[in-house]
Amino acid sequence: MSAAPPDLSALTRDHVLRALRHIDRAGLELTPSTVYDLVFKGRRYPPRPVAELALRLALKQPEAAWPLPAGAPTNQFLEQLSFTVTTKRPVLANSPHDGDMAAQADMQQLYTGLADGEVPLPATRPVAQPSPEPLVAEPVSTYEPAPADPYTRAMARRELFISETKLDDALAGLERKQNLILQGPPGTGKTFLARRLAWLLLEAQDDARIELVQFHPSYSYEDFVQGFRPDGHGGFRLTDGVLPDVCRRAAQEPERPFVLLIDEINRGHLNRIFGELLVLLEPDKRGPQHAVRLPYAPADAPRFFVPTNLYLIGTMNTADRSLAPLDYALRRRFAFVGMQPEFGQPLRQLLTERGVPKVVTARLLLRLNELNQVIADDPELGPDFQLGHSYFCQPPAHPAQAPAWLNLILEQEIAPLLDDYWFDQPSLAIQHKQRLLSV
Repeated sequence: MSAAPPDLSALTRDHVLRALRHIDRAGLELTPSTVYDLVFKGRRYPPRPVAELALRLALKQPEAAWPLPAGAPTNQFLEQLSFTVTTKRPVLANSPHDGDMAAQADMQQLYTGLADGEVPLPATRPVAQPSPEPLVAEPVSTYEPAPADPYTRAMARRELFISETKLDDALAGLERKQNLILQGPPGTGKTFLARRLAWLLLEAQDDARIELVQFHPSYSYEDFVQGFRPDGHGGFRLTDGVLPDVCRRAAQEPERPFVLLIDEINRGHLNRIFGELLVLLEPDKRGPQHAVRLPYAPADAPRFFVPTNLYLIGTMNTADRSLAPLDYALRRRFAFVGMQPEFGQPLRQLLTERGVPKVVTARLLLRLNELNQVIADDPELGPDFQLGHSYFCQPPAHPAQAPAWLNLILEQEIAPLLDDYWFDQPSLAIQHKQRLLSV
């Protein structure tokens, strides 16, 4: 009568981790797998020998044999313990990365012997005593996020340059579509407003529930959603991007809203970056019932979905000539709020409260309103190229420095921009710069 198979219920993730540490320290040469590898910390191991070694540690039986066949049964058991099992990476014959042998050799050179109290194991029967915990470990981070202070509509009205009606409209669009884009000329406070809208939605300055990312021409689907990235050992591992991470956090707290801020959203190739998100962004396509399989994910991996409590707020600069317009399929999934320069009473009040002399404030408002009107009337430019008020929202602490502060901004930031606007009409650029800098 054959003996009963070993009980696998005693085998835990900790036993597998101890087995992996022993393999690395002792430099054991395991029989390579044919199709699958267990991937841990950038290294690859044959799943069945690792599982058998862990079982012997769990049962304290050096003769115990792994009862499951190689392949899917063993892989599924290891995946239940939160380990990653994937198909073998194709490599060139005799490549230095073939089977991670180069990395293993480097690790063996770093091995300095058994730790105190560790019993050496015979190479022919690899397992007897569990390896002790490492004597040296990474220091525990003391970083803690700042406590979340409350944020109210009254606080928003005091620091925003938009009307209360426009603020209400922006919040209504965000609630209706769950996706909002603030668009307008540079310097109109789009990013500033985006974070305040997020705080109003969360009712607190809770940056732990806000994720910020900035798109750019090199940003890709692999950065945003999922892709293979270098693992530091000559190979690649499947890694989640920003979106699955924030979706996972939001799904764990379904009663609390989370916000993903995307700065300069139109600077990236949106259809390429978003991928499946183009469908999942719609409010009626959210939740696990609409989950889809990601292209890089294994067939048995959990499907991906966007939680119902995740909101997206993007900012879009309308003055950048190098960017293509958003296509209609993407536009349909967002609400849009236009932002305009505000060289009026809100900026005047801010500068007065900061002690800027009235004559300096009057010159600033007069010259910038004149210049923006010229830019808006120019058929080659238009309203999208007007200058925003955020250039002037950080006046100096001492009122006596205000005239020099204004002159430096006009000379170092605004004047070069005018040279770019009228690069093919230099005389026109000079004319407007002289008018701008005149007292």
